[in-house]
Amino acid sequence: MVLGILLALLAGSLVGLQNIFNSKLNERAGTWATTTLVLGLGFLASMTIGFLIEGKQLFALQTMQTWYWFSGLIGVGVVVCMVQGIKRLGPMYAVSIVLTSQLAFALLWDSLGWLGLTQVPFTFKQLIGVLVIVGGILVFKLGGGRVARPVAAK
Repeated sequence: MVLGILLALLAGSLVGLQNIFNSKLNERAGTWATTTLVLGLGFLASMTIGFLIEGKQLFALQTMQTWYWFSGLIGVGVVVCMVQGIKRLGPMYAVSIVLTSQLAFALLWDSLGWLGLTQVPFTFKQLIGVLVIVGGILVFKLGGGRVARPVAAK
């Protein structure tokens, strides 16, 4: 369990870092060039590491259902929407909304047992958890805190 928590924390930090890189790349290259570079370089890195670790077994996909192949198309949507969301809302607000949406849909899909998932009973505590996160985002965005002003150099 500890390893799972550490890996999840690492994944979160890497996603945050990737969003910053993607946003900066998008400022210079545009959305579609950013998406192509992000997913293309990810493909090359994944293919190289996969061959080094798994060898020929990398493509032993005989038992995979056909609809799983569309995962890459979903990745295009993720990158495009994330880059555009950050561009329009800023990183903190966009990532907060994405994470809340991710949690809410995971709760929905788990509760309904969709997409081959084992059905997990829906509880009121789960709903409260999602609503607390949404409330935190609203407080963060609409709280109206002071804006820091840069100090003039002497």
